[in-house]
Amino acid sequence: MRVGVQRSRLFAAAAAVFARSGYADATAEGIAREAGMSKATFYEHFANKEECLLALFDAAATAILRAMNKGAGPREGVATYEEWVQRGLRAVLATLAAYPSETRTLLVEAIGAGPEAMDRRDAFLDAFAEVLYRDNVENAPAFGAPVFATPYDAFTVIGGVIEVVSRQLRTQQPPDIRDVEPTLLRLMLGVIAQARTPGLPPA
Repeated sequence: MRVGVQRSRLFAAAAAVFARSGYADATAEGIAREAGMSKATFYEHFANKEECLLALFDAAATAILRAMNKGAGPREGVATYEEWVQRGLRAVLATLAAYPSETRTLLVEAIGAGPEAMDRRDAFLDAFAEVLYRDNVENAPAFGAPVFATPYDAFTVIGGVIEVVSRQLRTQQPPDIRDVEPTLLRLMLGVIAQARTPGLPPA
């Protein structure tokens, strides 16, 4: 139990330090101090700051993908596909808003944290796109809405989503990450609208 509590505190501290100072300037000593622990305690859990970042990355990615998999909930009571997409998008943005430092580590700091971190980031984006593609293919036909022409369409949407979210995390514009919802909704629905309706040839 104590080990789990310590690790959680170190994750929270690492996320705060990475977000405040950037990965390059973060240190194990700084993370330990932020957590109110000794540097020796940090090294009981992680070999170095890179291992800490990778573990934090995995935890944050799991939370976001869980929110995506949960999606908009049951289709009952949802009148249109636009409403369905909006509900799912809102759930993801709420998760990102709840863990801003972790999200910044996942999407921003990982870029400068070495090849293994970038591999993890690429794998996360692939998984993110796969969830979006699967949700669209499984649910759009029930609303008579188009499905993505190819899985790469979903990846392209995710690329746009990640860039908009990353910029908000870097600049704090708009102030609340949830305020990007209308822009992202237009992006997602715009790409889908250029796709195809099941049973018809591509547009």
